Amino acid sequence: MKNYKMIISYDGGRYHGWEHKKDVDTVQKRIENVLSRMCGQEIWINGAGRTDAGVHARAMVANAHMETEYSPTQIRDYLNHYLPDDIAVSEVKEASERFHARFNAVGKLYRYTCYDGPSKPVFDRKYTLVLEKSVDINRMRKAAEYLVGRHDFKSFCGNSKMKKSTVRLVDSIEINRDGGYVCLDFHGTGFLQNMVRILTGTLLEVGYGRMRPEQMEEILEEKDRTKAGPTAPPQGLCLIRVDY
Repeated sequence: MKNYKMIISYDGGRYHGWEHKKDVDTVQKRIENVLSRMCGQEIWINGAGRTDAGVHARAMVANAHMETEYSPTQIRDYLNHYLPDDIAVSEVKEASERFHARFNAVGKLYRYTCYDGPSKPVFDRKYTLVLEKSVDINRMRKAAEYLVGRHDFKSFCGNSKMKKSTVRLVDSIEINRDGGYVCLDFHGTGFLQNMVRILTGTLLEVGYGRMRPEQMEEILEEKDRTKAGPTAPPQGLCLIRVDY
């Protein structure tokens, strides 16, 4: 039985997230069903992360131990033939026996895309948050400086019952504008449930002028979800890459 590494892209709009759940449609379940059919036995895969319902990915990484006569290229082609059009596998290759997509990951890059232009992002509307008004990205960048580093991000965690450590390392937050599009790139070793979306919602509040950049320090210290901004909707968020 060999271990296979897969790179997967998907439009998460109609799925209840990545992670396999019993009674709902998820990306992981779709892929496992196709691989199980191919191998003639139940196959389970490990994903590098657990994207929320409605969140997208350009390069999710997963691995699976399988016994098959198919080559990596044939596995990729089989998956792409039977998976729906909103899930694609760009690469399959043999990995070491001990490789694990989640446990071996050392970093992830997420991008949240917003739009505050004068018209409508018609062709990007499923992947972009249309803002209520224009934002000041210089204020947002100043606020982001307080959030970079190793902190307790409990105020930015969507799981109020989280019992494990909420300390995470966010090593960079980049905020850039291209016309009406505003992109927020978050890179870190790992993220809490809804963390990137809450960070985005909070930074947007700063961009609107409803919060001060300096408040980020206070919010971190409070360790209270109610002190941070709203959770940004899922459609603007995309997993760009996983680092190993």
